[in-house]
Amino acid sequence: MIIVNDEYVTLDTPDGPMRTHIVRPAAPGRYPGIIFYSEIFQITAPIRRTAAMLAGHGYIVAMPEIYHEFEEPGTVFAYDQAGSDRGNALKTTKKLISYDTDARAVLDHLAGRPDCTGKLGAMGICIGGHLAFRAGMNPDVLATACFYATDIHKGSLGEGMNDDSLERAKDIHGELLMIWGRQDPHISLEGRMKVLARLNELGTRLSWHEVNGAHAFMRDEGIRYDPELAYSLYGLVFDFFHRKLGEGDLSVSAPASTETRH
Repeated sequence: MIIVNDEYVTLDTPDGPMRTHIVRPAAPGRYPGIIFYSEIFQITAPIRRTAAMLAGHGYIVAMPEIYHEFEEPGTVFAYDQAGSDRGNALKTTKKLISYDTDARAVLDHLAGRPDCTGKLGAMGICIGGHLAFRAGMNPDVLATACFYATDIHKGSLGEGMNDDSLERAKDIHGELLMIWGRQDPHISLEGRMKVLARLNELGTRLSWHEVNGAHAFMRDEGIRYDPELAYSLYGLVFDFFHRKLGEGDLSVSAPASTETRH
């Protein structure tokens, strides 16, 4: 069993410092890196538990605070109406380019770590699925897993609610794993098929899974959680990243965890 260590790094971005949570195996060595995007509520307990599962399978997992330019470091929104309202308001207040420059800062940090093999992936849930999709547009991202990615079909991410994610899908050269809930009210059948049609048009390397689940069925808090589905789908994710990113190199010692700024 691999035990994971926690640390934080503060990364410089054009919009100010961004606290990024790092979870990695405690065992010395070099591991692939994954940028893992949260829901609109930022780094909640369910998100941290998911990150720990990823790290426990041999990855350095970096979780950026997606609303760092608006909120104090460490801010987490509650899974209630007020938290949802705040997260959704910031989703379309933040500039689209800022999401992209944030992603690049995290990817550069991961690639530059002495405990990283340099092989990079992306994963996200809800808005995080959309942000992972956009992170996958970076040429060094080899594998991207998106869980019920919101707003791709509507093109409504960011300030002005007029994103170019479907147009820029042509820039995704790694492989995608897309997972959707068929009973998710935020992403209709028509919306899902719009995304699939675009990816098929581009010939994207793709695995596509639709299951009987509501929005947030992966989150281990709340009435929509489906443990059976979550267990089976996490297995797909672990196999996917293992195939695309490979195992770590245990021959190199990892540095001690510290609070750093880049």
